[in-house]
Amino acid sequence: MSKYNAVDQMNQVHTFADLVQPDRVHTSLYTDPAIFEAEMDKIFSSTWVWVAHASELPDVGSYKNTYIGRQPVIVVRDRKQKVHVLLNRCRHRAATVCEGRKGKANSFVCPYHGWSYSLDGDLRGIPFPESYGNHIEKDKLGLVSLRVEEYAGMIFASFKNDIEPLVDYLGPAKKWMDLFMKQGGGYPIKVADAHRFRFLGNWKIQLENTTDAYHFPLIHKSFLSSVDQQTARMLDFVNGPGYVEDLGNGHSVMVMIPELIDLEENLDAPIPDRFTELAQQLRNEGYSDVEVRRIVRAVGGCGFNLNIFPNIACSMAFFRVLQPISVNETEIHHMALTMDGGPAIANQARLRLHEHFQGPMGFGTPDDAEAWERVQKGAQAGKDLWIMLNRGLAGEKLTASGRVSDVSAETGMRAAYQQWKKLMTSS
Repeated sequence: MSKYNAVDQMNQVHTFADLVQPDRVHTSLYTDPAIFEAEMDKIFSSTWVWVAHASELPDVGSYKNTYIGRQPVIVVRDRKQKVHVLLNRCRHRAATVCEGRKGKANSFVCPYHGWSYSLDGDLRGIPFPESYGNHIEKDKLGLVSLRVEEYAGMIFASFKNDIEPLVDYLGPAKKWMDLFMKQGGGYPIKVADAHRFRFLGNWKIQLENTTDAYHFPLIHKSFLSSVDQQTARMLDFVNGPGYVEDLGNGHSVMVMIPELIDLEENLDAPIPDRFTELAQQLRNEGYSDVEVRRIVRAVGGCGFNLNIFPNIACSMAFFRVLQPISVNETEIHHMALTMDGGPAIANQARLRLHEHFQGPMGFGTPDDAEAWERVQKGAQAGKDLWIMLNRGLAGEKLTASGRVSDVSAETGMRAAYQQWKKLMTSS
């Protein structure tokens, strides 16, 4: 439930609307605890939120523990292969009924008083029920179950039963999700274990980062100095032909390397120098030339970042999931994508690339996290200052699916904050 009442909501609607302008947002969106509390209700409890990829739930009883906003949930596959998202809270005295990050279970049992629940959340057993007499209705005391829908293997949940269908919410983003799922090189996608870390900053600071090409050649100089010249030229995209597009409902895509939008196209293109050894190893293992080219292109990842509002980014070759902790703290999960059943040497190559940039000893993540924390620190300075989001606005054009501007434009951020405004001002 909300920590602010209906009167507070009515008084704040006008304020929320004023805080987001077409070319800027107020700094209080990063720093005001009351705004953060409102976001947990008006956004994370009121829209579709990504919770898992289907590959994380391969079998009956497979589960994953995660959060929607700050509410703990269990994502689980039942005996009929249906996926459920259940509040991780016993209906008796509120203890969590599952603590492992992931695993397999036959049921969920509260460790405090032994209430037991089936994989679909139904209440199955109560120890020593005699004391309740006729004052308990088991069919009404199952784990709270959320609405769940799936697209392209991506599982989303919502607290709102009357919310629009997921396919409508995703809109033009579906095209980019389909393209992103070509990462398998002919094999199904399998999500690797998450690399988790926290930074001292608001969740929206990270949300902005996924479609922010402007910072890349500046903050990631150390990373660019660590790669070969051919890769460095490929990543010199700020002045290139790429673009950022607003896809509606807060979603956006940043196309950095247009020739890598579709990993199934242009398979005849030369194999990059950094992958020649991998390609030869695959040939030595008996893979055909076409298979080698598909696998190698998949290892390198696609040429775009896709932001799905509010909490999931499909970024070149990995998922980035954000979890709000407080107004000034956020947890990030980086999850590399591998080829389920694919060649071990290709999956190893993908993981090494992931570690090079995203890993705890990598070049990219520490630099990004430092910048995010500096934004939060600087946001404490001044009482009535604004965050500028007007880059690329002058050249922005309307398309059939949204608005588009150059690759270093802040179009994606403007899209996210317009959705923020829509949700925060809704009744």
